[in-house]
Amino acid sequence: MDMKLTAVMAVVSILLVVSIVQSFQLNNISNKISATGAVTAQAGNGAIDTAGWTENEIMNYEMHGTIPARAGGGSSAGGSSGLGMVGGC
Repeated sequence: MDMKLTAVMAVVSILLVVSIVQSFQLNNISNKISATGAVTAQAGNGAIDTAGWTENEIMNYEMHGTIPARAGGGSSAGGSSGLGMVGGC
């Protein structure tokens, strides 16, 4: 019985550590998006500004969570802003 309780506590502890690490990762991703200007403060809703995106880019964002590299502001369509894939499969 003591061995079973120890195993359960170990699994719960591992899950807790993983969830804490992921919360820091999500916060870091959120800060990167805000720093590049991809998130706008229009109307205070914090929505992604998709003005100027093609229909394909909007579909990719809605379906997979990918943000075009040029959405970081200041970079050309062929450039890379370092955002990479946010979310997705």
